[in-house]
Amino acid sequence: MKLAVIGAGITGVTTAYFLKKAGHEVTVIDANPYPAMLASHANGGQLSSSNAEVWNSWSNVYKGIKWSFKRDAPLKLRYDLDFKKYKWLLQFMANIKYAKENTIVTTRMAMESIHLMRTEFADIDYDQSDCGIMHIYKNEKDLIHARKMTGWYKEGGLHRSEINPNMIKLKEPKINIDDCVGGMWTGYDGVGDIHKFCVNLAKKCESMGVKFRYDTRIDWYHKAPVGLSRKMKRWRLTDRNKNDLHYEGLVICAGVYSRKIGKELGDTIPIYPVKGYSVSINIKGQEEHAPKVSLLDDDAKIVTSTLGDRLRVAGTAEFHGQNRDIRIDRITPLMNWVRKYFPKLELRDYKPWAGLRPMTPNMMPIVKVGKCPNVWYNTGHGHLGWTLSAYTARQITEIIDE
Repeated sequence: MKLAVIGAGITGVTTAYFLKKAGHEVTVIDANPYPAMLASHANGGQLSSSNAEVWNSWSNVYKGIKWSFKRDAPLKLRYDLDFKKYKWLLQFMANIKYAKENTIVTTRMAMESIHLMRTEFADIDYDQSDCGIMHIYKNEKDLIHARKMTGWYKEGGLHRSEINPNMIKLKEPKINIDDCVGGMWTGYDGVGDIHKFCVNLAKKCESMGVKFRYDTRIDWYHKAPVGLSRKMKRWRLTDRNKNDLHYEGLVICAGVYSRKIGKELGDTIPIYPVKGYSVSINIKGQEEHAPKVSLLDDDAKIVTSTLGDRLRVAGTAEFHGQNRDIRIDRITPLMNWVRKYFPKLELRDYKPWAGLRPMTPNMMPIVKVGKCPNVWYNTGHGHLGWTLSAYTARQITEIIDE
């Protein structure tokens, strides 16, 4: 089948790979000049089944309200007249009762996806490391909750072990553990540079025959193209230069833009953009002072990944619509965290970034058939787009081939 994949981020490129491998004629269309220019550009870098816990909980709702007026809070809800946001939040709260079920399902998907990454893409360089991920906790309440999550993860097939501060120091000798009461260790997980992976996988896809149309913004999706019967289930896409592009089917992998595209195609795609920030710190020449394992600070909601000669530090969740502004008051907590826990690192050379996570109210990716003929969706992966990408790309390919 001649298919157009809309979006050249991590989801779109991995989807194109599996579709081409299954024998389809594939073109990837993106409005940007290169792959992985938006949410897939500089995320936290973790391939993390141990971060599969969905965010749906009353404690997170209370924290969001409490932190609303704190400039450097990990979770920031900006109050405005964006009614889509409040509708999404109501749907988010309605899904709290499904948190355990969805966490267990996500854990299984994440583990299988990481396995696929390591087997299917073993020939692709993306500064990958199977270094494991260590969660650290600063109070007993968070540690008790972590033990509960460990039980949920176990039901999903994931083993992680509790470690004391001495073991934290043993696994990561460079970290300052003065305020740590304990941690959790997951050896199955790892890290990788999502942007480098996307670029190199796109090159591999091109060598397989996948076409990429960059700088191409689609203005309209026509269900019944001129001169073609609706029964033929063909699509005519018109770009901003008024060129017509013809395909037999569409696979929407457009991240936060999937909602708008879905509306044009008659589908409700309940995605809201949640902004996250990162800094990439140049650690060349001072690698001995940088962490060797990947970390997640559960209280600060900050993750770290060492990617070659860079330390990626990422975190925060900000509900502010499509706003991509990089705010110094959101970057500062990331830098201060590094200064506190890795005091010997010099932070002179770093690059800040902000991206929008495509979040669904139940924190589950949308992998489904659309209402219109030959339309499919693979989107809404939230904070686990990198982790879940291989699994859902294979899943949507199987759905298309049914």
